[in-house]
Amino acid sequence: MRDHDPFERRPTRGERGPRVFAPGDLRLLMLSMLAEQPGHGYDLIRQIENLFDGSYTPSPGVIYPTLSYLEEAELITGHVQGSKRLYAITEAGRHALAEQAVALDGVRMRIEVSKRALRGHDRPAEIHEAVGNLRHALHMHSGRWSPEEIERVRKLLNDTAKAIASGPDEAVTENTP
Repeated sequence: MRDHDPFERRPTRGERGPRVFAPGDLRLLMLSMLAEQPGHGYDLIRQIENLFDGSYTPSPGVIYPTLSYLEEAELITGHVQGSKRLYAITEAGRHALAEQAVALDGVRMRIEVSKRALRGHDRPAEIHEAVGNLRHALHMHSGRWSPEEIERVRKLLNDTAKAIASGPDEAVTENTP
């Protein structure tokens, strides 16, 4: 049996992708979408997917419980339309949305940040794994930062960033132990 490399990333069963929304963000976003026009759960899934330029698609297991929550809170109503349920905002929902205008701006700003972070997942798996290894190493090191160690790690990270940015023809000329 070969020794396990502690930096080798092993996916876990049921592993999720990166968290896209902070608590309450999705409710507020969906409420704002329904304020623009009534829609079905599937419509909201597609609208959110479009907001993320296709890099994130919320699951029905997230969307429909959120719709149920908003309906129970009487912020939206749902009416059966054929085999689907059409949701629309209520006056109470419009009032709640108006009170949360600043928070909604924050949600939209976090969506833009999340889009950029999710684009990073277009990196090759090997690079993504190496970045995860770096995060893990930094996390494992926390709490033991002497001034000398801070400078050593800062230099390593900055030199590595410069070497990556300059391309394959340029090598880091100064090695630090």
